[in-house]
Amino acid sequence: MASLKFSNVYINDNWTITGPMESDSKLKKIDIKLDDYYFDEKTFEQAEIRMQKMAINSILARHKLSSKDIDLIVGGDLLNQIAASNYANNATNIPFVGIYSACATFPESLIIAGSFLKNDNVNKIIGITSCHNLTAEKQFRYPIEYGSPRTQTSTWTSTAAISVLLSKKKKNIKVESGTIGKIIDMGIKDTNNMGAIMAPAAAQTLYEHLSDLNRNVDYYDLILTGDLGCVGGEIFKEYCSKTYNIKIKKHLDAGCELYLKSQNVYAGGSGPSCLPLVLFNKILLQKKYKRILIIGTGSLHSPVMVNQKISIPAIAHAVSLEVL
Repeated sequence: MASLKFSNVYINDNWTITGPMESDSKLKKIDIKLDDYYFDEKTFEQAEIRMQKMAINSILARHKLSSKDIDLIVGGDLLNQIAASNYANNATNIPFVGIYSACATFPESLIIAGSFLKNDNVNKIIGITSCHNLTAEKQFRYPIEYGSPRTQTSTWTSTAAISVLLSKKKKNIKVESGTIGKIIDMGIKDTNNMGAIMAPAAAQTLYEHLSDLNRNVDYYDLILTGDLGCVGGEIFKEYCSKTYNIKIKKHLDAGCELYLKSQNVYAGGSGPSCLPLVLFNKILLQKKYKRILIIGTGSLHSPVMVNQKISIPAIAHAVSLEVL
């Protein structure tokens, strides 16, 4: 059984730092907005590390906590060997579980944190994720200086770092359950069409989640995927209908909900930060949804494997949130 239920896991708070594009997007509330992709560092990678450090330290400071008050940090990013997370956490003196599910990293971190919080000896956990448009483009495609043209199916990797504080203390956002996804490979090799790569994985995880917990899709006020983008979001709904007979009426995709049309990001936003960015800084602020199923979607490709013309696998993890 791929699904787990949690009885006393709550998101107590979140903290967000974003890049220039996200600062001018559809988001309603951001803690710090950057106007410089370098963030006063020498490289974009070092900027992402600093963003993660700030996200962790800021949520600690807001709640007047020290490293001794945190039992665990769980998180990851897009860089090889989750380098940004490793460097950001090397001085925290807090036990660290580094994870990689590409853009599905955030819900995976919630599931892992929830599992640890079942232990009597664990009380507070920080979840962390980040991505940076210019580190991701350089690693997975081409540096921007190359000037490579983009396709209409391509998405724009967001620039942000988000930290969340989870504990057993009752707050207004409960992590009710989660479903670990399975790797799905549909034989697609195009790195500029990640929505199509990830949509079947999102559909499969949704089916598993509903089956495991004996629920109908209408149980949820909203299904929020991220980050299929506007192209992948439509594929997701069609695939759910034709393959699993799931008719989805209340669906949004974080990739479509992040940027303005005038920002010219083609099929929408992407990156591990895309889903939590939209969830915390837009969806939850609307105060209109009580039961939300977030489905993080990850394209698990490696530049080495892509250059060897191997198809790209994908995964999706789901977390059920209850707004109390």
